[in-house]
Amino acid sequence: MIVKSQWPILLVSHDLQADSDDGFRLRELVGELEKTQECAVITSQSYEDAAEVFASRADIGCVIVDWDLPFENPREKMPAAALIDAIRQRNRNVPLLLLTDHLETENIPTFALEKINGCLWKTADTVPFLAGRIEEHLVEYVRSVYPAFFGMLTEYAEKYKYAWHTPGHLGGQGFLRAPAGVAMFKFFGENTFRSDLSISVPELGSLLDHEGVVGDAERNSARVFGADLTYYVLNGTSTVNQIIWRSQVLKDDVAFVDRNCHKSLNYAMVITEAIPIYMIPRRNKRGIIGPVRLSEFTPDSVAGKIADSTLIPPECKKNVHVKMSALTNSTYDGVCYNTSKIKERLDRCVANLHFDEAWYAYARFNKMYEGFYGMTPGEIKKDDPPIFCSQSTHKLLTAFSQASMLHIRQGGTAKINPDEFNESYMMHGSTSPQYSMIASLDVATKMMQDSGEMLIHDIIREAVQLRRRTAKLNREFAAAKDWFFNLWQPREFRVNGKSVKFEDMDIDYLSTHHECWVLSASDPWHGFEDIEDNYVMLDPIKLTFTTPGIDDAGKMQDFGIPASVVTNYLINHNIVCEKTDYYSFLMLNSLGTTRAKQGTLLAALLQFKRDFDSGRKLSEIFPDLVAKYPERYGSATLRSHCLKIHEYFKAHAMLDKMQAAFEVIPKQVMRPADAYHKVVAREVEYVLLDEMAGRVPAVMMVPYPPGIPIVMGGERLDRAAQPILDYLQTREAFEEAFPGYEGDIHGVERETVNGKTKFKTLCIKKECEK
Repeated sequence: MIVKSQWPILLVSHDLQADSDDGFRLRELVGELEKTQECAVITSQSYEDAAEVFASRADIGCVIVDWDLPFENPREKMPAAALIDAIRQRNRNVPLLLLTDHLETENIPTFALEKINGCLWKTADTVPFLAGRIEEHLVEYVRSVYPAFFGMLTEYAEKYKYAWHTPGHLGGQGFLRAPAGVAMFKFFGENTFRSDLSISVPELGSLLDHEGVVGDAERNSARVFGADLTYYVLNGTSTVNQIIWRSQVLKDDVAFVDRNCHKSLNYAMVITEAIPIYMIPRRNKRGIIGPVRLSEFTPDSVAGKIADSTLIPPECKKNVHVKMSALTNSTYDGVCYNTSKIKERLDRCVANLHFDEAWYAYARFNKMYEGFYGMTPGEIKKDDPPIFCSQSTHKLLTAFSQASMLHIRQGGTAKINPDEFNESYMMHGSTSPQYSMIASLDVATKMMQDSGEMLIHDIIREAVQLRRRTAKLNREFAAAKDWFFNLWQPREFRVNGKSVKFEDMDIDYLSTHHECWVLSASDPWHGFEDIEDNYVMLDPIKLTFTTPGIDDAGKMQDFGIPASVVTNYLINHNIVCEKTDYYSFLMLNSLGTTRAKQGTLLAALLQFKRDFDSGRKLSEIFPDLVAKYPERYGSATLRSHCLKIHEYFKAHAMLDKMQAAFEVIPKQVMRPADAYHKVVAREVEYVLLDEMAGRVPAVMMVPYPPGIPIVMGGERLDRAAQPILDYLQTREAFEEAFPGYEGDIHGVERETVNGKTKFKTLCIKKECEK
């Protein structure tokens, strides 16, 4: 059931308050729409105001524009045609009706008539008739807003059926039997429970069989996202990765894997019992993860890695064909690959290409990213392998948490059989899917289908605005020989033969020109001096803020502010960042980001600077930290606290040790799957870090920062791997020196030994290593 008042009509006319016949009829029309047709009306007396209202509200159900407004108000500067253009740029489908005198129709230009849905004559028809026509346009439009699955779900939920099937709460009634359930019902609202349905409802189709309206929704998503096949996955992109690998990879198959990959891909190697060979990403002197060298994506490079593998039997190395490659696109810090170049180099030596695009589902919908995402359209050649993309629709688009999509582009000769692939899908899917999650994927698709280019342009432009404003603040403080935060981004550009600073560049130019964001060896601001031409770009919506303490060359400075202190400060101001490194932190400018959020972030960073510079007591800023460790932090100020941590990092060469640790790939003595089998067989034991030299961890170890595996299960920490132990021991010592700053290290537990915190991890028992 459509609630018409939830989709207001925007009526634009200067005569709304006029003491004239036109003004009287317009007020009658508003009354008829509100009282008889049960619609809501928003009025505007100028085109400029109407354009702002429309840009700020996506719920407008119909727009009525008085074409004669410039005659009614000579001060109106915006032409009617410009308002029509502005509306159509943001929404191609909303009903747009011109209100005019029928004698003036011949004065309306053709290009304007082509963009409207009709005309309303001010005096030729009765007010009830005009209101009825407007209401019809609104209702037809609102019905079109609902995509296939979501529309059927809402229709079914409004039928008020007595259900005798799962889920047991039956539209929320079960929750109303006890106070805790009532509290939950009131918090989420009745529609949440009425739309929580069961696979027993045939009208909604089958997710596991991809039939009915849910199948229609998946097929529409495939069209919109540029895939041949698309599958909705409701337990996250971690499961998308498992489905892809389970469908293609068998025991002892060789997989070519980005060492900078999500842990779910490492678990995919465990489950499939694959043998990994690794791509090695570059790192700059700031510790930011960069791209894998393009030279690694060649048959010769892959053959060399196979030849060097200690896990592939010598007699098999000559005939090995890599079954799966997996590359993270984009990286956490927004480094995106030219996927066309990678496809060209790997098409003859890899059976399947997999791009993990968990943070990058929006790339298809703006020309900024053309050629730099997995489903990039192009000619399919005979030898081209199938391409898989895993996307967390929920991360930076608009689906509910864990709602993801799996996209497939068929190869030339090699094709993915949907029936065969579905066996892997069903292995990881539930027979009790959450229907609201399916609806959110359906709606996310519809949003991109209707307005994707405009929506992504908006968030790029807003991100560029924040980048420019931050760079201007940095320049202002630097001119006074003072400090402020900055962003990892280009410093300047050549425009018409002149050098222009980033903060002085035109916002619209930066928001629409792809070349501004492509990394180049001729402008090495990024720290990857040997970067290949037109190979990677920086995603403008991923904002890596940098803090003082280290320069672009990797030299530690005397003055520094660790990023972890800043992000803890921001948390206290209700601002949560995505990722924190030693001297940088990541913010994501997504569809949910508003200008108010951006302003609040800058205000909080400026407040941090004031508290730092004024020597404000740490107990006033982090009272819980100081109360828990009064002897360590009781007399500290925010400034002294930051500088002591920075001095520790500098004195102990923390970033140098991290850099050295990630340049090492330890010797593989068994597959990750075999190491996990040792865990299941209980042939493992905890080993303290101090005693780990020469041992074989059974599980991956992933320190944050930077969030990539430093050791995989089955790799020996021998003498060649000493840099890894050095880095972990320095991290361990730091946590002892600065309690309260315990980092997240997946695979590492902590134990108190003689009053000190020690790292430990599960290692394979020595007698069980073979």
